[in-house]
Amino acid sequence: MKVILLQDVKALGKAGDVVEVSTGYARNKILPQKLGVEATPKALNDLKLQNQHAEKVRQENLEAAKQFKEQLEQLKVETKIKTGEGGRSFGSVSSKEIAAALKEQHKLEIDKKKIVLDEPIKSLGTYEVKVKLHPEVTAVLKVHVGEA
Repeated sequence: MKVILLQDVKALGKAGDVVEVSTGYARNKILPQKLGVEATPKALNDLKLQNQHAEKVRQENLEAAKQFKEQLEQLKVETKIKTGEGGRSFGSVSSKEIAAALKEQHKLEIDKKKIVLDEPIKSLGTYEVKVKLHPEVTAVLKVHVGEA
């Protein structure tokens, strides 16, 4: 019996896969537990339409991320840290502070988890920080760290 999986099933397949299982397994496990539905022509057509819609949404998200990348790479964010004698800094600039400064200065909101810092910024200067906007799109944001 052919079944369209609604959820991931270990050793069988992922959600959306069309798999061939024994009739007993389908009737006793897959269908009652709502792990899948019988692969009727209507169900297969619905699955095809869902996949087309998901692909369209994924493509739109990718385009939006590319446009946002272009906008983000034109910007420069100013942050400040306290420094002592000889330019030694107290503390560091974190991704949370960069996200807050971006929101305050340019009215753009980015989740702090998307800002990738290899190591905390602990000295003055200009840095290029990666911002992961989409699995396929990464922008580079210029961050200038000044003295408070």
